Amino acid sequence: MIKVGVFNKLKISKEVSFGLFLQDKDGEEVLLPNKYCPVDYEIGDELDVFIYIDKTDQKVATNIKPQIKLHEFAKLRVASVTSAGAFMDWGLDKHLFVPGNEQRIPMEIGEWHIIYMLQDEETEKLFGSKRVERYLSNDELTVKEGDAVDLLVYQNAGFGLSVIINNKHKGMIYNNQTFKKLRTGDRIKGWVAKIRDDNKIDISLQPIGYKNFIDPTTDAVVAKLKESNGFLPLNDKSDPELIYNTFEISKKAFKKAIGSLFKEKVITIEKNGIKLV
Repeated sequence: MIKVGVFNKLKISKEVSFGLFLQDKDGEEVLLPNKYCPVDYEIGDELDVFIYIDKTDQKVATNIKPQIKLHEFAKLRVASVTSAGAFMDWGLDKHLFVPGNEQRIPMEIGEWHIIYMLQDEETEKLFGSKRVERYLSNDELTVKEGDAVDLLVYQNAGFGLSVIINNKHKGMIYNNQTFKKLRTGDRIKGWVAKIRDDNKIDISLQPIGYKNFIDPTTDAVVAKLKESNGFLPLNDKSDPELIYNTFEISKKAFKKAIGSLFKEKVITIEKNGIKLV
């Protein structure tokens, strides 16, 4: 069965004047309109295409990668608004509908919102929801402490940033763990720092564990020094944001790294920076 809202690998079954028909292994067909057809192809070639329901309520294929897929979250812009709901620009011709009952407050044109994509089981039509936390669950976790995870920032909680973990769970990056400016909609990599008794997840922007935390950091500092003719105007007094912009590590990690390199006599720490020996 050809699945809506995701990419499908389908074979070209026949050519028509308005495009190509693609077929799955069960014989179901879907149209790939001319504007999405590859320049060179042969009947029987396999294509990786995204499937959605078009304005005529039919399944249609495209080679365009949308900004969101089924059961995923993304930051989308409101393209238009009606009494029934809002329509979000997600990169395809037909905008993604967010019904009024799936909005916390009425959306307005031009606004950006974190949206979750769902599907109507009866019609197979795709639609979005602004009620993000309804579709996140920490009841049964699929991550453990130390795991590297994909994050989407979805809310500023004041004391930190609420993040979506691997499109499944909710986590928190506390303010003292953020070393660069992050905004709603930013996609970043992180690590599970701690799982609390109530399954709340604390996220770190640095790898967890002494070996992973220190060794790559010292290597990064040395590599950057070599790129900069052996000197960098940074030391343990430098601004944390400047350190992060240079190495993408926290000031704490930087201080540990240069302390280790100093003890090993790899560098000298001077008033105006650090220098390779």
